[in-house]
Amino acid sequence: ESRDLLFARLLQYRAYKAVAEMFAGWQRDAARRYPVQLAPEEQFVDLMPPVELGMDADQFAELAAAVFRPKPHEVATGHIHTPAVSVPEQAGHILSTLKVAGADRWVSFATLISDCDLSMTVVGRFLALLELYKARAVGIEQAEPLGEMSVAWTGLDVDPSVVAASNWD
Repeated sequence: ESRDLLFARLLQYRAYKAVAEMFAGWQRDAARRYPVQLAPEEQFVDLMPPVELGMDADQFAELAAAVFRPKPHEVATGHIHTPAVSVPEQAGHILSTLKVAGADRWVSFATLISDCDLSMTVVGRFLALLELYKARAVGIEQAEPLGEMSVAWTGLDVDPSVVAASNWD
């Protein structure tokens, strides 16, 4: 096994030596090369129009500096800031939906949030539901943890803006 390892190292050494010889040859050849400075042929000199920048050399230097100046990184936050959701407003929505169903008629929480477009609105409705439960305006049933939650209006008439406003405005 050590013999195979030694042989592999020898092959690597030979490969590195061959590459080093190639680089040395390229360096020798490069020393004999010079770039050619040529002007366009006489027949092509007048074909290109003169360059007109509309500014002097200092203005052009300022423009170039502005273009090549590094720009600060901007972090997009548009996806973070969602529109504000009013908990008292959501409490009013829940109460009006439950009043249409009638007192002691159970409505699923999924039905109460079925018209929500944003997850923030769902959170607002849930917080409003907790406030209404605290005020004894609604009853909540849930048969098992993480199961379907049902909500019913108790018949108690409360002002949703007063119930929820103390904690959420």
